[in-house]
Amino acid sequence: MKQQVIRFPNPVLRKKAKAVKRITPQIIKLMDQMIKIMHAAPGIGLAAPQIGESLRIIVADIGAGEIALANPRIVTKQGKQTFTEGCLSLPGVEAPVERAARVTVKGLSREGQAVTIEAEDLLATVLQHEIDHLDGKVFIDRVSDPSLIKHVVFAKEKKEELI
Repeated sequence: MKQQVIRFPNPVLRKKAKAVKRITPQIIKLMDQMIKIMHAAPGIGLAAPQIGESLRIIVADIGAGEIALANPRIVTKQGKQTFTEGCLSLPGVEAPVERAARVTVKGLSREGQAVTIEAEDLLATVLQHEIDHLDGKVFIDRVSDPSLIKHVVFAKEKKEELI
């Protein structure tokens, strides 16, 4: 299992991930590892394909508690909103993406229980972004005007370039 976030255009990011048949200790370990990697990156969401595991697992944490889901699927969408998104697999790239403002997501918890999450605002966007990864999509696929895709350099990267 890889510890590093895979960068676009690695082909695993374009594959449809496989469904999780059941929650095993190995799947729970993978979810825990994904949460650690996400926090260390630092990020607010991560999908298993981003660490080289082509499985339908996502994790998220926008500051309201960690979410780990296997086989997540969006069952309802309402409204529209636009956030400037980035991605751990496309470091330094950001762009405005229009998505549903509210979503209902169903999946399996780390305990194997069926769960339903009603999400809005940032969490709705994060869940849609991560579920896209499970279907082989990255956020730049959803940008309506490619001229709005920006390449930004963060302070940390600037410092490393100077060394």
